Amino acid sequence: MASKLRRPLPTRAADASGPRWGSQLRRGELYRIKHPSGDVKRSRVVVVVSRAAHLASRFTTAICAPVYSQRGGLASEVEVGPAEGLTHASAILCDVLTSFPRSQLTDYVGTLGPAKLAALHTALRIALDVE
Repeated sequence: MASKLRRPLPTRAADASGPRWGSQLRRGELYRIKHPSGDVKRSRVVVVVSRAAHLASRFTTAICAPVYSQRGGLASEVEVGPAEGLTHASAILCDVLTSFPRSQLTDYVGTLGPAKLAALHTALRIALDVE
């Protein structure tokens, strides 16, 4: 029986900005997922919100929050836009967390800067009602 050839995953330097694959995913990175289950859109941008220990483990999934173009002004939302790689103003909805296979996180969109990452942490604490 012939073995299947596997291409190595792309890698990047740890300090370089841009996409990371496999265990190199980082909280705050945005990816476009095609045909997300249960979603009426053909694709949806999501933000990785899993903790670093989970992303460095052998788990094959990552917890993500969806990005919607409609904003409700809730404390559990984080406003994002072109600075994060999106085409228009949108919001990360931290009340709607979903687990996706890492294999679906391949279409890199952008990364949250330090201020937006801090806002994401605050919004997650509010959405989950934790201190």
